[in-house]
Amino acid sequence: MRAIFKRELNSYFHSPIAYVCIGVLLALYGFFYYNVLLLQTSTYISSVYSSMFLFNMLVIPIITMRSFSEERKNKTDQALLTAPVGTYAIAFGKFLAALLVFAISLVGSLIPALVIGIFSSPNWAIIFGNILGTLFYGAAMIAISMFLSSLTENQIVAAISSMGVAVFLMVIDQISSIVSNTVVTQIISWISFNTRYKTFTSGVFDLSSLVFFLSVAAAFVFLTARRLEGRRWN
Repeated sequence: MRAIFKRELNSYFHSPIAYVCIGVLLALYGFFYYNVLLLQTSTYISSVYSSMFLFNMLVIPIITMRSFSEERKNKTDQALLTAPVGTYAIAFGKFLAALLVFAISLVGSLIPALVIGIFSSPNWAIIFGNILGTLFYGAAMIAISMFLSSLTENQIVAAISSMGVAVFLMVIDQISSIVSNTVVTQIISWISFNTRYKTFTSGVFDLSSLVFFLSVAAAFVFLTARRLEGRRWN
């Protein structure tokens, strides 16, 4: 798995993908932090992360779209499938590499907050809660997007389908408000990513929400591995 992780991480930073994604996200963070400075109060730092949430989720499909689809298109996946390494190690190694690229932008967003913290007293519980919530939500989305990437050879199809899932998960709570069936409403409420994400944004570390996001990530990494296993035998 370590070899797969290093290989995938090197591929991200030997191409413009990682630099562009991280650079765009940090530039947007900088813009919203600039607005906080204009307001001259650290209480609005949490609004930076709420404003950035949509951009973070839409960047994830760009990070993951090439994970498997490009390998299939270029036929380099044959080397992976015939290598003496398990399909779970392949899927998990690629997942960790994509997650690290995503996490770098989140860690980088802390730099302005630390500078502002020298001159004021921001609510660090809410700031770190927003970062952790975005990271865990992002981990689940990365796993889902990787699975979708493993289903097609076309990177554009992988990216668009992942964006579609991301948007659906962000608006699913609105669907529950217009459904009268109690069972359907409860199911939608249970699978709602937003409900669990908002717990972190209030500065509360919710273990059940953490387990939910990690379980979703683990489930889709497993499905990706099974997909690779099927292609290996074929």
